[in-house]
Amino acid sequence: MKKIYLFFLLTLLFTGCGFHNGLTRNTNVNNTEVVLSERNFRVVSNVQGTSETFYIFGLGGMSKSAMIADARAQILQQADMIGKSRALVNEIVEEHNLFILIYNRRKITVTAQLIEFTSVSARR
Repeated sequence: MKKIYLFFLLTLLFTGCGFHNGLTRNTNVNNTEVVLSERNFRVVSNVQGTSETFYIFGLGGMSKSAMIADARAQILQQADMIGKSRALVNEIVEEHNLFILIYNRRKITVTAQLIEFTSVSARR
């Protein structure tokens, strides 16, 4: 009987749960109007940035907004947009949390598509 209790106790101690949350949004902070209805751009690549932190008893680590900003900074560094007619579109923010008793690990992943404009179309 002691073995059964020990088994359930160990199972409870080594069991954790996690959840995943993804949000698709295209909310750029700048006020540039980008019209993607014409074929005047090409997709250069997909870029991705991640930020990870942990909490003990809910304390420590970075805030969610700081983690998203860190992941976006990684994306901008990869994108090499300075002096080029490029833009980031289809931004996706994903959040994954892992809970194990008093420990919580949060991972934020931000992905986007990097496009480059090939020609300027005349307005009609």
